[in-house]
Amino acid sequence: MGRGKVVLQRIENKISRQVTFAKRRNGLLKKAYELSILCDAEVALIIFSTKGKLYEFATDSCMDKILERYERYSYAEKVLISAESETQGNWCHEYRKLKAKVETIQKCQKHLMGEDLESLNLKELQQLEQQLENSLKHIRSRKSQLMLESINELQRKEKSLQEENKVLQKELVEKQKVQKQQVQWDQTQPQTSSSSSSFMMREALPTTNISNYTAAAGERAEDVAGQAQQVRIGLPPWMLNHING
Repeated sequence: MGRGKVVLQRIENKISRQVTFAKRRNGLLKKAYELSILCDAEVALIIFSTKGKLYEFATDSCMDKILERYERYSYAEKVLISAESETQGNWCHEYRKLKAKVETIQKCQKHLMGEDLESLNLKELQQLEQQLENSLKHIRSRKSQLMLESINELQRKEKSLQEENKVLQKELVEKQKVQKQQVQWDQTQPQTSSSSSSFMMREALPTTNISNYTAAAGERAEDVAGQAQQVRIGLPPWMLNHING
């Protein structure tokens, strides 16, 4: 039979309590030693008996080193926990502040839109009216400024376009002059050609007349020779001999 389940409560019998304390203490010290060897862990065990007697176990007998490390860790953990709690508290406070601001802004927006005015008194309505008038002044001022800037920009563009138009007109006038000169040149060329032709014809006319004159003279000489031949044919031989001699 196995051992029965031990009820975890204070042992009333003093002797049994002391015996149980001694057994469990030794077993606990043995387990701590085994844990440090098997798992290469730093283990520190402190036990005080009911009479205040100290029983301890520390890895490599470095109880002070382990306790100092424990204090640093516990302090860092406490600081972290306190910082987290403080941060959480700050976030909650900030959330409440932002929520209140959002509600106030929404309420003011409704008032500016002319809604939910029933909750406002006469003084608050006057303040709201003054606020709207100031807003309208700022809006109109900004509108006038934008209009002036737009007008200045349009004037600048107009000036730029006028300058560009002047440049284009100047180029157009120059092109028209060039075209006019070209047309005049084209009209002058046929006249020059006709003058040259007429001059050449005039140069050729005297030669033609001389040729005609020479031809006419030849024809007349031939006529005279023919007539002389005819006259000689009609004369007697003794007269022909006298003429030829």
